Amino acid sequence: MNLGVELTYLLSSVLFILGLRGLSSAATARRGMNLAAVGMLLAVIGTLLNQQIITFTWIIIGGIVGSVIGAAMAIFMPMTAMPQRIALSHAFGALAATLVGVEKYYRLGAEIGAAKMAAVGFEVMFGSLTVTGSLMAFGKLQELVKGAPITYPLQNHTNIALFVATFAMFVYLIVDPSNATVFYVMIASGLAIGVLMVLPIGGADMPVVVSLLNSYAGLAASATGFALENNVLIIAGALDGASGFLLSILMSRAMNRSFTNVIFGAFGGGAEAAIAGKDATGLTVRQITLEDAAVQLSYARSVVVVPGYGMAVAQAQHQVRELAEEIQKRGGDVTYAIHPVAGRMPGHMNVLLAEANIPYDHLLDMEDVNPRFTETDVVLVIGANDVVNPAARNDKSSPIYGMPILDVDRAKSVIVFKRSMNPGFAGIENLLFYEPKTSMLFGDAKSSLTKLVAEMKNAA
Repeated sequence: MNLGVELTYLLSSVLFILGLRGLSSAATARRGMNLAAVGMLLAVIGTLLNQQIITFTWIIIGGIVGSVIGAAMAIFMPMTAMPQRIALSHAFGALAATLVGVEKYYRLGAEIGAAKMAAVGFEVMFGSLTVTGSLMAFGKLQELVKGAPITYPLQNHTNIALFVATFAMFVYLIVDPSNATVFYVMIASGLAIGVLMVLPIGGADMPVVVSLLNSYAGLAASATGFALENNVLIIAGALDGASGFLLSILMSRAMNRSFTNVIFGAFGGGAEAAIAGKDATGLTVRQITLEDAAVQLSYARSVVVVPGYGMAVAQAQHQVRELAEEIQKRGGDVTYAIHPVAGRMPGHMNVLLAEANIPYDHLLDMEDVNPRFTETDVVLVIGANDVVNPAARNDKSSPIYGMPILDVDRAKSVIVFKRSMNPGFAGIENLLFYEPKTSMLFGDAKSSLTKLVAEMKNAA
């Protein structure tokens, strides 16, 4: 490979690293994405300069098809469907890695050698399970597949046994790469593992699953780099694999659960899950009218907005900004409390609020905002549930006990925007909704916020 290609790959790798660093902060995330995008462009250009290319026909066809699909996903998929889009992207990336591995093995056969067979085998094993796992995650996020955990007897045992058998085939192929039957059976087993791995995982854990699948796709891409002797693929895949895995662990810690419990615990079943811990028997909620909510917000000096998945479903982020502007016109201060696992992917709430042009410096992490709640006049909980449930702090019998939460119950008053009293992903009651300081505003969040903004304008 010539020096120009290698230098292009080096610059591309540096841009990937800088881009990943930029994603560590909401304020620099856009710049990080742009740097990474330029890095990918340079990687593509460097690859096209490879002198081993005989014809560009299929490269051009693939580029056109991929560009059309990518543009359609970016243009027509709403920001609220970003987790689904990411899951599909993981599936496409893993499929590409798997097909490259299949082509490499088909072309070289028994002459592939042990070292290259190790790279190709790792590539297709993790690539195949990431393809079906990502598609299953997409199906659950899009509600094409039942979102609650789907379990059956000895599920974890059979899944582990299947993975061990698949890994054994991988090791066998390193020793004897000539057995094509074992190679293709290993791919089929990987595809099955992807489906069976995601089936028992519920909606509450989808952010961790998406992040973990991102890690698997990165590992497959890195193995592809070894198989093709492509340095930029090795570096980019390693960055993707390591960052995705670390993010998965960090998100598990944010829920105060072990990583193995997320993967094997069948937790997060939504409304269909069993109610556990304290219940709300004999308790009643206090509803608030739009008029009373408008008056309360008009006189509030400090307001904290807590967005959740319900805001994403209702696509109400723009109405949230409009309401904040009305409060600020009356001298109120508005900030946003972002829980690390709110929504269906890491940074889901940050992305939606940024789309509504809400300033980055108004978005506060849990550690920064929790000390402020005792001095907050009104907290607006918009579509959030488990991340504000005081049972995580007070009820040892609760399945979410110990999970760090936003301490909204310590504010002076709370208004909850919610469609109904159905529980959140964890499937348990939220006693915050029954506290005297809490008022419920039932209905679609987007519609309720629109009417509330109109009410505040009329009262001005």
